[in-house]
Amino acid sequence: MVYINFPVITVAYKVFIKKNYKVIVRWVPDRPWYVRHKFTLAGLVLFSLVSLTLFSNVSGNAPPSQRTAAPGPMSPARQPLAEAAQAGLSSSVMETAGKPVAPVPEDTQQARTIGISWQTVTVVKNDNLALIFDRLGLSPGTLFQVMSGGENNTRMLKHLVPGEQLHFHIDNGRLEQLRYEPDLTTMLDITRTASGFSSAVVRYQLERRHTETTGVIRDSLFVAGQKAGLSDNIIMRLVGIYGWDIDFALDIRSGDRFKVIYEEQFKNGEKVGEGPIIAAEFINRGNIYRSVRYTTEQGQTGYYNEDGYSMRKAFLRTPVKFNRISSRFSNSRKHPILNRIRAHKGVDYAAPNGTPIKATGDGTVIFAGTNGGYGRSLILKHGGIYNTVYAHMSRFARGITRGKHVNQGDIIGYVGSSGLATGPHLHYEFRVNGVHRDPLTVQLPKALRIPESRLARFKLQTTPLLALLDNKTGSKLAAGPAAPADPMLIALTESNSGDHPVQ
Repeated sequence: MVYINFPVITVAYKVFIKKNYKVIVRWVPDRPWYVRHKFTLAGLVLFSLVSLTLFSNVSGNAPPSQRTAAPGPMSPARQPLAEAAQAGLSSSVMETAGKPVAPVPEDTQQARTIGISWQTVTVVKNDNLALIFDRLGLSPGTLFQVMSGGENNTRMLKHLVPGEQLHFHIDNGRLEQLRYEPDLTTMLDITRTASGFSSAVVRYQLERRHTETTGVIRDSLFVAGQKAGLSDNIIMRLVGIYGWDIDFALDIRSGDRFKVIYEEQFKNGEKVGEGPIIAAEFINRGNIYRSVRYTTEQGQTGYYNEDGYSMRKAFLRTPVKFNRISSRFSNSRKHPILNRIRAHKGVDYAAPNGTPIKATGDGTVIFAGTNGGYGRSLILKHGGIYNTVYAHMSRFARGITRGKHVNQGDIIGYVGSSGLATGPHLHYEFRVNGVHRDPLTVQLPKALRIPESRLARFKLQTTPLLALLDNKTGSKLAAGPAAPADPMLIALTESNSGDHPVQ
């Protein structure tokens, strides 16, 4: 029987080196020694192969600092950086904290070479610049440097509005540039310098074009306006101009026509916004209403008719957006709750509960509270002889108290059904010297007019615009007093660096 007398290493030494087989085996005449020790020999061979493989891998992956540098001015560890420099890349792209990293893919290298590394951040509710910097991994020290780079310019960053966007150029965790555009014509440009950050406000001029469109009402003004290519914003502006003369809920008829000339704004050849209505014409029930935009010498802008009278009257025709008139002005109306004949001294506008109610004219609150069958009601005094009443409210607007002055169009309350009411509606009254008048037919006070001494200036500036309304071509795009075709930079103001580059 064969058995091992020594450890494996000793056996291997004596067998393979010294060729001494007698020290480890006893003579067994039926089998040779290599047959009796085949498993031991196989284990030794396997152990040797594994050891050689591991040793080879470890030596091949030795750290760069432990390798022998090849002769020449540059070591192999720095060769990738040299290749990157030849390709126009900085060493920071190829090396981080002194440790070499894998080469950047070719497409990424190209993107970095041409400077595509901007990040866009959209401001959210309750956001501020400190929170944004923290999300981007930028330090408070960087924020302080940014805000110190021209405080007259950077103060606009303290009042960010949800939905606005900021554009960051960050390279390896370090802020290089920040851009902020609070509006279409202004850009704040903050750039890193050797001493910190510099800031500049860049002003752009938009290209302005006059656009003309016409429409015929078949169903409603909104449907006709949309078919004519008008945005909801322009349609609402049109309603605002003629809201004193036309009740768009009651007076509109099929076949009424309109023509609008308004301003469109372009930046770099792309439409970015809509300006004001320049001139308009509305034909309602055969009556022609024309208006033109005019700015007085005092800088006050408004809409006037051809004779210089303001389109803005002392009172609006209707104080609420309603579904229907549920009851009109009448001296012989049967009360729906009391079930007896009782004069109805106003107009009832049926509308959903909570619909906003507007003041029809500038005035002062002389009553705000609960008044018997009127329920929660409010009375406004306008000048010396006019009063308006608003009844059956669900609640008053915030801040509405006795003695408060309100402007025409201000929200003063909300539709409800307080008092003697069968459903949500607004009861509206119009009083002249204390006498009730029908709000739908009363002759409203005349509008203010351009003074005679200023009428010549008014005619000179508005006649060319009114002439556009006489154009029978119906051209969708009309020539206007456009700014330069290319909206170039026109001003660079308040820069704290005189040679600050504008990019």
